[in-house]
Amino acid sequence: MARVRLSVTERREELLRAAIGQIEARGVAAVRIADVASALGVSNALVLYHFSTKEKLVAAAFAHAAEGDLIRLRKLLGRRTTAVRRLRAAVRWYAPTGQAKGWRLWIEGWAAALREPVLRDVTRDLDRQWKAALAEVIAEGVAAGEFRCPDPAASALRLTALLDGLAVQLTSYPGAMSRTRATDWAEEALARELGLERETLTA
Repeated sequence: MARVRLSVTERREELLRAAIGQIEARGVAAVRIADVASALGVSNALVLYHFSTKEKLVAAAFAHAAEGDLIRLRKLLGRRTTAVRRLRAAVRWYAPTGQAKGWRLWIEGWAAALREPVLRDVTRDLDRQWKAALAEVIAEGVAAGEFRCPDPAASALRLTALLDGLAVQLTSYPGAMSRTRATDWAEEALARELGLERETLTA
């Protein structure tokens, strides 16, 4: 059966999805252009036509993987409800016990970013977007008088740092802690940053 002719955009998305699958299976260091091409039954030349180097393909794959999660995060934070409820929903979703990005993929990305400048720029930009989105809603809650937080940007940084660290523990060291404990710690941290009692946060 002849392959369906795809548009440039469709082909790039197909290649990026395949690259994400190969990165998850093999790791950033081991994955090759040939692996992505083989997964789709296309030539190496086709992959290189769209992404001139492996480094650019990997960076684009990580950006693609995060795009859907960023859209979901902004939807959660944009709901017509209190800032407290929006922040709790976002933290529960982003936490390693929630439905956000595949943490194994991102741990791979963080490690590779230490050696790959292109990937480092991508992961840094995505990290800034996550923190900025949280900081914005924290500032809205302060302005509305829902809670006190002297430095929303610092609170967003501390929260995401904790969630990323919990993700490493749960993903890299199975059995190191329970998912229930990770959820409790994430919510306790959010309540602390907002100057609220945990019971108020979860009411």
